[in-house]
Amino acid sequence: MIFLALIYLAFISLGLPDAVLGSSWPIMNVEFRVPVGNAGFVSIMISACTILSSLFSHRLIRRFGTGKVTVVSVALTAVALLGFSVSPSFLWLLACAVPLGLGAGAVDSGLNEFVAEHYEAKHMNWLHCFWGVGAMLGPALISVLALWGRTWRSGYFSISIIQFALVALLIFSLPMWKKFENPSAEPVEEIRQGKEKHSLFTMLRAKGSVFVMLSFLLNASMEASMMLWGASYLVKMKGILPESAAGWVSLFFLGVTVGRMVSGFVSMKLSNEALIHIGTIFLIVGFVFMILPLPALFAIGAFILVGLGLAPIYPSMLHQTPVYFGKENAQAVMGLQMSFAYTGNTLMAPLFGQLFANVSFSLMPCVLLVCAVGLLACRTHLISITKKKSPDQGSEDKAGDHEAGQTLES
Repeated sequence: MIFLALIYLAFISLGLPDAVLGSSWPIMNVEFRVPVGNAGFVSIMISACTILSSLFSHRLIRRFGTGKVTVVSVALTAVALLGFSVSPSFLWLLACAVPLGLGAGAVDSGLNEFVAEHYEAKHMNWLHCFWGVGAMLGPALISVLALWGRTWRSGYFSISIIQFALVALLIFSLPMWKKFENPSAEPVEEIRQGKEKHSLFTMLRAKGSVFVMLSFLLNASMEASMMLWGASYLVKMKGILPESAAGWVSLFFLGVTVGRMVSGFVSMKLSNEALIHIGTIFLIVGFVFMILPLPALFAIGAFILVGLGLAPIYPSMLHQTPVYFGKENAQAVMGLQMSFAYTGNTLMAPLFGQLFANVSFSLMPCVLLVCAVGLLACRTHLISITKKKSPDQGSEDKAGDHEAGQTLES
């Protein structure tokens, strides 16, 4: 129980820095005398390093184990955040973004795979709920410190101290990790000789794996688009005041956080794929409400509905990784899946934004509806594949969320 609580703390710490850059940047860019848009360069650097780290984290974890990789990764983020707090220039920020992204990607993919393999689906939902708590606490901490007359630097410094404290706890917990995993000499030797059986892109050749990766891309694209362009949609298409729109969009985040808490309980009764399908139906209904010429109040309600719909999808898809690909392949596939998700966050959402800005924001719910329907089609296809592979065992069976049964590569 103590060990699981530590993993929960790690997810809170993972979310803490995620929204701090955006909330601090209006002050930071003035101090560094750089254009407001330069925050995008820092964000892209963090995302690129996160994708790179996610892709190759499985090799480090196979060799050293999740515990040691998590300790080093959190330490990297702590050092990076400390670097942010003492940055003398914008170029220094870009340099600190490298260890921040590398650390975040490794710990994210490592912990997600570890929980997917060793814990029930409810914990995956609750862990991502706690990530949301961390993401909300970060800007709140910056705001409180500002009210106390402190600068943005004290916010980054405080979060780095929290991360260093977590590193200390994780070091003491290393013996607990060994109860779950014991990296053998065999995979180490395979890596050294370049003969690793389950290489990074091996699983992409498995039938249906493309639909798994596309699911992560589509889901992340929808979530990031709602976060980036939700307020702009309400202002431009529904005539809501900008200051009010920002407050209404916060209901979307509330829907995601509360939805993941509720999904944890629901997952005790329903399978992961059932939760994904229910969430996708919520998304479709929410986007349809946004498309229809209804009063602004319905659009605001649709934002909550979309948040509730997105809530169970990402953690449930992560928890299905060992089911579809087998435990022996789960870590390599997890990093690949998360790289597709980060690509959706980093690339697709900004591209969608260019489309909305240059044509019309009325396209936003239409484009996202297409993504939601595509996600539903991908998951339906995956279920049909697993049923063909294992005719006597329904892929919707609750037990299938823990025992792989027939994987996609079978």
